[in-house]
Amino acid sequence: MQQNKHAEAMVTRFRELVEDAGDSLSVNHYNELKLIIEAGLDTALLEAMEKVALQLDDVSHDIRHNASFFD
Repeated sequence: MQQNKHAEAMVTRFRELVEDAGDSLSVNHYNELKLIIEAGLDTALLEAMEKVALQLDDVSHDIRHNASFFD
């Protein structure tokens, strides 16, 4: 899944920033951050899919409505 790759890239970049600042976090914290990022990406994806589904529903309603004029 693309979300996993994006989350991993974000965590890797964050780890670089933390380490460049001379700090460190445990592997568990980075793993938890990855899960949080994945959850956020999944939520955003589902919200976008819901919006598309509503648009498709509107279009299908319009098609059915307009088709009734041709019967």
